[in-house]
Amino acid sequence: LLGVSEMTIRRDVADNPGQFAFLGGHIVPASEIEGDAPYELAREADSHAAAKREACVHAARHIRPDETIFIDCGTTLEYLVDLIPENYSITAVCYSLNVAEKLTRKPNVRIVMLGGVYHPSSASFSGNSGLETLDSLGINVAFLSAAGVDPGRGATCVHFHEVSVKQKVISLARESHLVIDLSKIGKLKPAFFAPLHVFRSIITEEGE
Repeated sequence: LLGVSEMTIRRDVADNPGQFAFLGGHIVPASEIEGDAPYELAREADSHAAAKREACVHAARHIRPDETIFIDCGTTLEYLVDLIPENYSITAVCYSLNVAEKLTRKPNVRIVMLGGVYHPSSASFSGNSGLETLDSLGINVAFLSAAGVDPGRGATCVHFHEVSVKQKVISLARESHLVIDLSKIGKLKPAFFAPLHVFRSIITEEGE
């Protein structure tokens, strides 16, 4: 309608936090969001966007038809959803609104949304109900994101509530891949969730 890119809209909304905010895949008046909900998700969406998408191009090669995949929260793996072939019939497990909203546009994808307590900071859910749901699923491939990857300490994220979900998925999935852009390498964030050896591959914009 506006004749501009999605990233332009995201950037303009993020630059005007007093007027607008993101709620899942929707733009709403800031007055409708309690506290400091707009968070980094809006700001991060335009950060290293091309690199994130290219990393997901490489990661998409691990998506196979008739399998179950897990897609982590954050802004990087949104691009992976766009790359799911339209003719693939798959089950996709997620726990964030931004990923779920994109998955709804894929007619052949069955969505499993993990519930629990909603965290506006990352538009994601956490809690025992989501972890219990994971126990009943057979996950073939898990795609994990991270805010920091330290060669010695491993994969870390900003939000502590994400750790239990990430760790549970890694323990259950047949194979797990860490999908990041190169700007995350060398950074150490407060919430540790996995040593690097647990991932079958680490995928960046340069490949695996």
